[in-house]
Amino acid sequence: MQMLNSTGNNRKPSIVLLSGGLDSATTLAISLEMGFAPYTLSFDYGQRHSGELEAARKISAKAGAVQHLITKIDLRTFGKSALTSEIAVPKGRNQNEIDTGIPVTYVPARNTIFLSFALAYAEAIESSDIFIGVNALDYSGYPDCRPEFIDSFERMANLATKAAVEGRTKVKIHAPLMQMTKAQIIQRGLKLAVDYSLTLTCYDPDENNAACGTCDSCILRLKGFAENGIPDPVKYQIKR
Repeated sequence: MQMLNSTGNNRKPSIVLLSGGLDSATTLAISLEMGFAPYTLSFDYGQRHSGELEAARKISAKAGAVQHLITKIDLRTFGKSALTSEIAVPKGRNQNEIDTGIPVTYVPARNTIFLSFALAYAEAIESSDIFIGVNALDYSGYPDCRPEFIDSFERMANLATKAAVEGRTKVKIHAPLMQMTKAQIIQRGLKLAVDYSLTLTCYDPDENNAACGTCDSCILRLKGFAENGIPDPVKYQIKR
């Protein structure tokens, strides 16, 4: 576990899961807008590329997070995902294909694992608020991005922690993007001055962190910017 950018402030602390992508950057900005002092948490979990961790560092620093932690876990131990094994990342799928089934980019139990770490971190710093940028509209069909999952985890969190059982706190899992389209998420972020040029959403960028433009994540992201009538500020491997 690596600590970065520790400063003090008097606002109520929150834990923000920060992947380095568009959604989590917007979620961090929303937590600040709500008056929280965010402690950002990222994971080096054996993903295909480390570019998103560098993006998370930059986003956290620019937002003025109280602290940024990077926790190392190895989900390559289990594999079974295009993000944690040698399975190819799907490219060039149409909207109907993206909307159908659970793709091979799903990482088994990833959000359950991430939220569990966030819960431990929250209890350690006496926070009762955890933010996660999951979305159930413009997304790739992951089961751990649905409202049923978030509600269930929140109930479990209030049964599983000392602070909650003793009545000193009630854990709240905030998923502010849950019912927003990608275009709406971008609109919200721009109003909050999110610098989307710092984010990296692509599943399979090149060695210079230029986005592929054809994986599901890139397709959904590009669609969101197009619906807002503005260009995506990040680099793509193919000029757009």
